[in-house]
Amino acid sequence: MAKTNSMHHEPLIRISKRDGMVWWKGWLVRAAAIVLALLVCAVLIVFITGVNPLEFYASMIRGSFGSARKLWLTLQNTAILLCIALAVTPAFKMKFWNTGAEGQVLIGALASAACMIWWGNRLPGWLLLPMMAVVCMAAGIVWSVIPAYCRAKWGTNETLFTLMMNYVAMQLVSYCITYWENPAGSNSVGVINPNTFGGWMPSLFGQKYLLNILIVAALTLLVYVYLARSKQGYEIAVVGESQNTARYIGIDVKRVIVRTMVFTGAICGIAGMLLVAGTDHTISINTVDGRGFTAIMVSWLAKFNPIVMALTSFLIVFLERGAGEIATAFRLNESVADILTGIILFFIIGSEFFVSYQINFRRAHKEAGIKHD
Repeated sequence: MAKTNSMHHEPLIRISKRDGMVWWKGWLVRAAAIVLALLVCAVLIVFITGVNPLEFYASMIRGSFGSARKLWLTLQNTAILLCIALAVTPAFKMKFWNTGAEGQVLIGALASAACMIWWGNRLPGWLLLPMMAVVCMAAGIVWSVIPAYCRAKWGTNETLFTLMMNYVAMQLVSYCITYWENPAGSNSVGVINPNTFGGWMPSLFGQKYLLNILIVAALTLLVYVYLARSKQGYEIAVVGESQNTARYIGIDVKRVIVRTMVFTGAICGIAGMLLVAGTDHTISINTVDGRGFTAIMVSWLAKFNPIVMALTSFLIVFLERGAGEIATAFRLNESVADILTGIILFFIIGSEFFVSYQINFRRAHKEAGIKHD
């Protein structure tokens, strides 16, 4: 009779999805990733510059909290990034890959600048600011609904569509700047209405950014309730899980897509208004400055939780401002600071893999042959 060996070959390493990780363990993994990233950065700092890494990290802290002005700028930048992240979150949770937040915010900023130029010295503040808010939200909605309707109606690729509309928005801003500003080739219209109220967001308690921060805080609570406690939020989650399931239980998927992008566009319009009327008081093609793309990372890192997004927004702004301070304080090429920021973000993003998945190693075992007569 033949001799048969019962052999079961398993891979040496096997990756499997976790059923779920206790929240505090997840944050422990993320904290460990940040500590490890700082250690790697410390080695790199010593190797490249020979400077004590603690001096680098102290400089990063000073870049964000070194003075009252720096602190308010950090909070303001965090609020703007968070606002844009709040805008993109409903669409991404629905698996509508909206890469056009940059253009949607920019078109809202353009609407805000137009209102300030045309009506800034003609209307009282109590009327001008609400009108600006409505116009900016309408502009953002138009820019977001166009790709949403095309996706719902004809199944177009929303990633490419929204991306291309970013460039259209930039060209519109360039045209308006040329129209409003006499010198040809100018990329900014200068400070709008510097000697009058002219549509500027008012200061609260002597702080010009406080109103912006409070508005974004209110939007954070609104988006959280909208996604977690409303019927519309439930429909977004179902459509994101499976459009076929959504249709089966009677959800109008096309309507949800368009409605969600209306919500996204409105918040993007508000973000544009906060940038122009509350921060820069001017308009240029670089007004949004890449935040529309950074906001996508903020949303994904927070797993679409608006409350957690406040923390991830703050972390990214802290790293960016700290990197700038390092470049200035140590007279380094800004690329060195960007490399350090990239390493830290790489470790943070990588930690999400270990939160969601686990690595299993093959266990050593003996398998005896079985003889059959």
